[in-house]
Amino acid sequence: MSVRVKMAHSVVLGLVMAACASLAETTNPGFIAKITEKGLDYARQEGVATLQKELSKITLPDFSGTFHVKHFGHVHYSFHSLVIRSFQLPNSQISPVPNVGLKLSITDAFIQLDGKWNVHKAALKDHGSFDLKVEGLSIAVVLALGSDSSGRPTISTSDCTSHIHDVRVHISGKLSWLFKLFHDQIDSAFRKALEAKICPVVSESIKTKLQPYLQTLPVTVKIDHIAGIDYSLVGPPATTAESVDLYLKGECFDLSHRSQVPFPPPALAFPADNKLMVYFGISSYLFNTGSLVYQEAGALAFPLTDDMIPKDFKIRLNTSSIGVLIPQVEKLFPDMLMKMMVSAPVAPFLTFTPGNISLSPVLDIQAFAILPNSTMASLFLLSATTTLSAKVAVSANRITGSLILSRLELSLKHSDVGPFSVALLDMAVNYYMSQVLLPHINEILGKGFPFPVFDHMKLSDIVLQPHQDFLMFAANVQPA
Repeated sequence: MSVRVKMAHSVVLGLVMAACASLAETTNPGFIAKITEKGLDYARQEGVATLQKELSKITLPDFSGTFHVKHFGHVHYSFHSLVIRSFQLPNSQISPVPNVGLKLSITDAFIQLDGKWNVHKAALKDHGSFDLKVEGLSIAVVLALGSDSSGRPTISTSDCTSHIHDVRVHISGKLSWLFKLFHDQIDSAFRKALEAKICPVVSESIKTKLQPYLQTLPVTVKIDHIAGIDYSLVGPPATTAESVDLYLKGECFDLSHRSQVPFPPPALAFPADNKLMVYFGISSYLFNTGSLVYQEAGALAFPLTDDMIPKDFKIRLNTSSIGVLIPQVEKLFPDMLMKMMVSAPVAPFLTFTPGNISLSPVLDIQAFAILPNSTMASLFLLSATTTLSAKVAVSANRITGSLILSRLELSLKHSDVGPFSVALLDMAVNYYMSQVLLPHINEILGKGFPFPVFDHMKLSDIVLQPHQDFLMFAANVQPA
């Protein structure tokens, strides 16, 4: 093989390997947020209201000039003390621009301002006031969407144009008739002055008002002292003809150290529904990375002791009571309190299917006798296979959950007290799990975890639907 062929072969191989590496790095998001046209329209209303306030603060410079009047010669004039009294943006529309961002169109805007004027020609002097009405003002702004290095969304003005259709100036004073001779020149001066001011104010408003607001989207949130959630964008927002989609990492991580997750997020088939303002797709990946973090941190281990058992339940958690079912327990450890430690040897994963959320953890149940010196003697180790159904709710911008025990089957993994029939413990263990341990776990799950929303945003008309591999959460938005 010639050197040239070998080099070509190496280049091709390198390109293939680079492409494969690039594909390997491409992962599905763990969290999707979709803002529909209805949601964008809500954002338009809020944004235009803010923009109207900013445009109302426009300050126009004093300007002056000279015009020639027959028999008078050149007359010098000036307009000053210009104050905007009203700036109305009655009609506006926002629409996604695929692969770019958003386009905001404002039409039929109206401006009213007043001020003072002076005119002089040698000994000829006069002054007065004027009012000006601008009608048919249109503004078109293209907003580019992106993401910064922290994974937050960004927005900037990529294009802005403004046009004034009509300017009407009403001038009062003895020599106001002079201005009527040159109203076109005066109207043009006002038009240029206003048009030159509008787009800079729009761009500055986007930069100082809207961009900082987008920065309130949380990139990471803390659940508790163990875990947090990474909500950083995995790429710039994607715009289609009908929505703006944000793809977030949606991954739980250990606050003390960050490690590689041993499984990828699944692909999510997001339904084409646009009835509400915002749609969230919360992947099973987010929940299951959380389960992995807590399991590896040893947080999925729960003690059961006799003082946790309701007083009206006859089978107490002591050797005397359990000894009725397993006589050798009472014989070897007479009249002692017991403790059971329930733990998950592997992280239990939630399964999402259309209309259903389930969990099938395998649990270890280690039983101990508490000796008089407070040390513990091992009695037996049970394995429990369970089926739990899960319910999810939303409260105060947090996802909360609860579990319902459907089935619990026991098997003996190891015994330090000799062989016995596990079936004898079935009723007692099922009661301990469903009536004592599960309420404790549900109390923890009821605290929930936060999902990413902007500041001062409240969700209403909430809909929750389990789909294949993810939970769809849809809502309308209103000010908090």
